[in-house]
Amino acid sequence: MMQIVLIGLGAGTAAALLFASVVSGSTEAMLLVFLAPLPILIVALGWSHWAGLIAAVTAAACLAVVGVDLLAAFLLAIGLPAWWLGYLALLARPAAAPNGQEWYPIGRLVLWVAGINALLVGTTLLSFGTDLPSLQSALRAALGSGLDELVSEQLENPEDAARFIDMMVMLVPSAVAATLTLSTVGNLWLAGQIVKISGRLQRPWPRLSDMRFPSFAPAVFGAAVAGSFLPDLLGISLSALAASLMIAHVLLGLAVIHALTVGLNGRGFILVFVYVAIAVFSWPVRWPLLFIGLLGISDALFDLRGLIARRRGPPASPASPA
Repeated sequence: MMQIVLIGLGAGTAAALLFASVVSGSTEAMLLVFLAPLPILIVALGWSHWAGLIAAVTAAACLAVVGVDLLAAFLLAIGLPAWWLGYLALLARPAAAPNGQEWYPIGRLVLWVAGINALLVGTTLLSFGTDLPSLQSALRAALGSGLDELVSEQLENPEDAARFIDMMVMLVPSAVAATLTLSTVGNLWLAGQIVKISGRLQRPWPRLSDMRFPSFAPAVFGAAVAGSFLPDLLGISLSALAASLMIAHVLLGLAVIHALTVGLNGRGFILVFVYVAIAVFSWPVRWPLLFIGLLGISDALFDLRGLIARRRGPPASPASPA
C-alpha cells in the first residue's frame, strides 16, 4: 500500500507540473497540457486505480496554491476522467476465456472518452451562457482579437466578416471536443504501451483491429447530429457530442481497415496511403475521415468485419506433403 501511495504522489506531482504549464500561454506549453493525464493513466494501469486516484488528488492539491479556477479545471478535465478511465480499463469479470477473465471492452472505453469530453465542453459552455448571442460573444472574447483581424483582412464587407466570425466561433466547441477525444485516446494508448513495456500491465492490451462498438453507438451519434440543429446551448453541446463520437467512429473505421487488410500482400502500402490521405486532404473538409467514420458506423451496425470474414471463408489449410 505504501508503494501505491508513493507512486501516486509522484505521478500527481508530474501531472500538476504538466498542467500548470498552461499559465505561460505558449504553444509548447499547450502541448504539455495535453500530456497531463498521462502520469495518472500510467499509475492507474500499472499499479491500481487507487494509485490513479491518489495521483489526481495530489495534483489537485499542488495546483490549489495556484488558484481555485485552475484546480477545478484540472479535476474536471484531467484528474477525475483519467482516474475513471484507468478504473474501467482494469475491470474484468469471470468468463470462459483462455485466461478465465473478460476485460472491459476497449471500444466502450473509447465511447466513454468521447462522452466525457463532450460533457466537459458542454459544462464549460454553460458557464458562458445559455442563449446564442451570449455564447457567441463569450467565445469571441475567448478567442481574442486575432480572429477578427484575420477575417477582416480577407473579407472587406464588415457584415460578411461578422457573420463568418460568428459561424467560426460556433465550430470551436466541436473542434475542441474532437481534439480532446483524440488526445485522451492517444494518452490512454501511450500509457498502456508504457506499462506493457514495464511488465506491469495486468490486462492483455488489445490491438486496434480488435476494437468493436456496441450497436447503440451509431444511434447515439445520429441523435447527436440531429440534436445539433437545436437552438442555443443545447444544439451547440450536442454538436460537440457529435464531433466526439465522429472521432470515435473514425478510430473504429481504422480498426476495420487494419483488420480487413491482415494477410494482404500490399497491407503496408494500403495503411500508409490511408494515413497519408488523412494528413494531406485536410481542407476544407477531411473527406478521408468522413469515409473512414462511415466505415466504422457500418461495422457497428452490421458487423462489417464478420460479414466479410464469412464471405472470405476459413483460411486455406497448408497442403499436405506428398
